[in-house]
Amino acid sequence: MSSTALEIRHLETLLALSECGSLSKAAARLFLTQSALSHQLKALESHYGAALVEKNVRPLRFTAIGNRLLALARVVLPQIAEAGRDVARLAQGHAGPLRVAVQCHNCFDWLMPAMDAYRTLWPEVELDIISGFVVDPLPLLAHGEAELAIIHDRHDAHPDVAFSPLFRYESVALMSPRHRLAAKPWLEATDFAAETLITYPVPDEMLDVMKHCLTPASINPKRRTAELTVAILQLVASGRGIAALPSWTVGNYIERGYVVSRPIGPSGLRCELYAATTSAGAQAAYIREFIALTRAQSLTELAGVSAL
Repeated sequence: MSSTALEIRHLETLLALSECGSLSKAAARLFLTQSALSHQLKALESHYGAALVEKNVRPLRFTAIGNRLLALARVVLPQIAEAGRDVARLAQGHAGPLRVAVQCHNCFDWLMPAMDAYRTLWPEVELDIISGFVVDPLPLLAHGEAELAIIHDRHDAHPDVAFSPLFRYESVALMSPRHRLAAKPWLEATDFAAETLITYPVPDEMLDVMKHCLTPASINPKRRTAELTVAILQLVASGRGIAALPSWTVGNYIERGYVVSRPIGPSGLRCELYAATTSAGAQAAYIREFIALTRAQSLTELAGVSAL
């Protein structure tokens, strides 16, 4: 047996592997490279002289020894986290409010489940979403009107704001299976010129496809708007136009054959989401845990996202 001792990080690795179901997703959740996580797992297996996960099996499956250590992780890690919250409450005093400003129109798909999970950990926090969608939520942080903002891009011009990466996602073009563009392997900016673009009723700077693709190409297609994602997809399915949405929002519609998706550009349109808070807010344990939980849950449960 090697001298490698069982550490908290090893238990975190086992729990991440179990909840994510793959080495790559678990590595992203833990801010590790896949190689580093694999090395850590091999060192742990060397220590016990036995495999912890079954080889060449998909989805990932634990051996009996791995399951025993996983059971330990499920008991110990919540206790450590709870003790950390208690210490933070004693050291920092009562947690304050957590008002969240949202820049993206479809973030509720993953934000609401994260908020529900968070409330069980910090029941005393007054957690709320600021109504409406804000083009630039950073002034709300500066004026004390919000403690956290979900934004598309980090802004280096704001040294007093702390940006925490959430995840990277792909915005895909959506159309009816019978649409002429469905025959293409991917869409370029000029493909949108003669189409009706169905979007949320928000400014262009809040639309990924406009901000990163069409506006730089000086293309401004005809528009039709709908408030709800399901309404946009129904219009697309009926051939009223095309849309561009994050891939995590459209899985069920694609699986059922209502719409088809195509990459925007040969390499796809990759976009990023960050959690922004003030420098002081970044030191608050209850805000840090909300960011960590939101990121971990998104990387685990959302289709087509990856770590930043």
